[in-house]
Amino acid sequence: MIKDTGVKPEAGVIENSDAAESEAFLQEQLQQADAALTQLAADSDGAERGAILLKKANALLGLERREEAWDQAKQAFELYIAAELWPGAVEACDILYQADQPASIIALAHGVWLSVTYPIDPEHSIVMLSYVVDETPKDSDGAAVAAATAHYLVGLRADDAQHDSLSFLTTNLIAKVAQRHSDVKSQEALDYWMEKLDLNDPAIFLPRMSKVVNTIIGDNWWFDREALQSKLPLN
Repeated sequence: MIKDTGVKPEAGVIENSDAAESEAFLQEQLQQADAALTQLAADSDGAERGAILLKKANALLGLERREEAWDQAKQAFELYIAAELWPGAVEACDILYQADQPASIIALAHGVWLSVTYPIDPEHSIVMLSYVVDETPKDSDGAAVAAATAHYLVGLRADDAQHDSLSFLTTNLIAKVAQRHSDVKSQEALDYWMEKLDLNDPAIFLPRMSKVVNTIIGDNWWFDREALQSKLPLN
């Protein structure tokens, strides 16, 4: 039995120890990713290489080597787009946004476009649209449109196991936006606010979401949007 001496480690000692362990783990992840890239066959598919690049980008991001994380995630994004692997492309956009580089907001807009256009896991869509809420001024309708879009996508795409928890998240996201936008604090006021902003009609708020994305990206699209849209089933 270990005797309790009554001496407790100081908080700073624990925090420093945790930080050192975290950095060691991230360095190991980085080394593993570099080794995997070295061993990867030249003709490997985009999914395999992209997954390793994202692992490397995540490690670099954790180490706060943000510019390097951006470079790796951008390579992964291009591979995933070429292979039409939309979930991977959205994950790459997430890292590109978190890397906090000059074009990170443009990366976010690409991630939003992809996660709304393609039927990916709605959890990824919620993450992208939540970032838009965070980036949007509190008195702007853009955050309301993003929150409504997230809630709509849950209803459209979530499976039975996901639906209740994700719907709870997006309902709270809408309430949060409504409170900061118009000081909404009751269900009656929320219902009125949503009706006033046309947030119950996807035929109205989805084109508005598209306009938000277009405003952010401008002429800086990283892929041929029209070519991708032409391949959608509705076309």
